Amino acid sequence: MQKILITGGAGYIGSHVTKELLKRGDYEITIVDNLSTGFAETIERIKQFYGDVDFIKLDLSDWDEVNKLLGQKKFDAIIHFAAALVVPESVENPLKYYLNNTANTANLIKAAVESGVGKFIFSSTAAVYGEPETIPATGITEKDETSPINPYGHSKLMSEQVLADSAKAYDGFNYVALRYFNVAGADIGGKIGQSTKNATHLIKVAAETALGKRDKMYIFGDDYPTADGTCIRDYIHVDDLSLAHLEALDYLDDHESDVFNVGYGQGYSVKEVIDTMKRVSGNDFTVEITGRRAGDPAMLIANSQKLQKATNWKPKYDNLELICKTALEWEKNL
Repeated sequence: MQKILITGGAGYIGSHVTKELLKRGDYEITIVDNLSTGFAETIERIKQFYGDVDFIKLDLSDWDEVNKLLGQKKFDAIIHFAAALVVPESVENPLKYYLNNTANTANLIKAAVESGVGKFIFSSTAAVYGEPETIPATGITEKDETSPINPYGHSKLMSEQVLADSAKAYDGFNYVALRYFNVAGADIGGKIGQSTKNATHLIKVAAETALGKRDKMYIFGDDYPTADGTCIRDYIHVDDLSLAHLEALDYLDDHESDVFNVGYGQGYSVKEVIDTMKRVSGNDFTVEITGRRAGDPAMLIANSQKLQKATNWKPKYDNLELICKTALEWEKNL
């Protein structure tokens, strides 16, 4: 039975990956989370519906405790989610992102190497690509230039570099960095979802507005060089993203380190997403246009062929209406 440490497992994506690991079985799971954006209630729901986990409330900035934990537990793998992830905030408070995302990740990698962890799955982001001058119709590939335009993207790319250098230097340590595109939706089974307060993610905000939790929502800029003037993103259902992590774990059983995009290769504009949420909710809620946010590229679409060829990962929930419906149904529980 593999012993797996999941950092940030009380949060949105971490909890869904934990769920999928428990459904598969054969894993002894420890979750570390400081509960700054995760929820103790999420851990309880995981235990109630999917299986037992060991939960430790711990901030990764407490390097001594992190080092002690890894030395004692002797994990086989780490899946690392814990990070700050709000792009506009990263522009306003870059030091928070470099300390929380990069420095703490570097220490976690150091502790992993020293304690003999063989596999490290890293939660990276499409933000490492910045704003490419041209995006092929087939989407951005892992070979395209990485040129982040905000501290969030820089902090993640720096962590990828620490991983790459560590894997070269230390025998027996391998990693997969998964570059997520826009993750959305909730557990198909309806047991967990995105519980974040003051969310900035478009589909979450649209669901809140559709249910009357917000008086209105905003479109941040309608003057981008896209068909309807609003930003285009590749939205991936959180359950599909979660299954990619299990495939990444399997991949490292007999492969060396690599980087993979995770998305659908299909982009939707902000206006298209809002129209879809209005349709599935049956509510014509108020939407206002305001200025652009700092650090938002016009378009990001993934090419995930590399992942699909290297592993058994195939999207199951590539449907914007389904993504919006699951997000909406979960929002009703909150």
